Amino acid sequence: MMGYEQMNQMTMTTTSMMKNFNKRGLNNITPHKKITRRSVSAIDGGAAAAATDGEGDRRQILKTLDLSGMSLASLSASSINLASISKLDLSNNNIQKIPESLVARMLNLSALDLHSNQLKTLPNSIGCLSKLKFLNVSGNYIQFLPKTIEDCRSLEELNANFNELTRLPDAIGFELTNLTKLSVNSNKIVQLPQSVSHLTSLRVLDARLNRLGSLPEDLENLVNLQVLNVSQNFQHLTTLPYSVGLLISLVELDVSYNGITVLPDSLGCLRRIQKLSVQGNPLISPPFEVVEQGLEALKQYMSEKMTESYKKTPTKKKSWGIGKLVKYGLSSSPGRRASRGGEREGFINVSDYRQIDGIASPRHVSLFNPRRLLSPLSAYFSPPRY
Repeated sequence: MMGYEQMNQMTMTTTSMMKNFNKRGLNNITPHKKITRRSVSAIDGGAAAAATDGEGDRRQILKTLDLSGMSLASLSASSINLASISKLDLSNNNIQKIPESLVARMLNLSALDLHSNQLKTLPNSIGCLSKLKFLNVSGNYIQFLPKTIEDCRSLEELNANFNELTRLPDAIGFELTNLTKLSVNSNKIVQLPQSVSHLTSLRVLDARLNRLGSLPEDLENLVNLQVLNVSQNFQHLTTLPYSVGLLISLVELDVSYNGITVLPDSLGCLRRIQKLSVQGNPLISPPFEVVEQGLEALKQYMSEKMTESYKKTPTKKKSWGIGKLVKYGLSSSPGRRASRGGEREGFINVSDYRQIDGIASPRHVSLFNPRRLLSPLSAYFSPPRY
């Protein structure tokens, strides 16, 4: 049992340590150490200030500031220094607005967690966070994301679940090229922007529990997409684009509880698929007895159906179309100038050039847009030269 003298000695030691701590302050905390929500005084003007001791001036960088679950209703921009904070957790509070000037000073922020607050908007200055990689704004009342979020080009994960979003910024797919996970489930989104098909780094797209009426046509460009969940859009989503079956990395596809009657034949091309959920749809094709047999039976059915429809597709029209384009001077192919002898002038042998499938790929198909073909000043098809 501890004696009186020992207890007295421990008390004196503890008092001495507290005095030294008060002299040095919070600035001498070991670098990379997490600052918990108990260290609220770190907000008040000195979180990243230089510390002075016997060894001279030293600057300590705080990495994480956790202020979650503190019932905060507002933030004061004047008293907070966040220049050295890389991770900020303000989740589970009552914050209604984030000051513009506050966000503009978070120059080194890589992770921002704002979930479960009372936010209705995000500040436009969020576009200043050029190093931001993780953003969680789920569980708020946000109706739209500011267009400036497109400037967060380092962003890798965006979680905006459980809000009141009706749309996403139109150019989000053109700018956020590093995005690997996009979660927007449990919102009121009617349509995903076409630019989403340009998120070539995307691995997870979760858009369930919305009001989606359709999906972008060019989904095959999402070459790294592994998980696609568009379930529980109920009667709003009635069809899937053919390009869903061309997602070469897709492992998990959930289209359950929608209004889909026919699955695209291209699903037979999904070689890596391991989980396919289609229950809760009024399916006609494939029939219920095929779906009941499981994934492999469904894939085989769709593959056979695709092969059958391909055999029925006339091939004559394809070559005729290319021939006509060249005949009427709508193509500036070097094959025209090289034509001699037995070949009719104005025609080329398509087999000597790229395959029809290559010309009809998403990358080139826009070249055959009627508006471009019929335009006399077309920049894509120059007049013939003899």
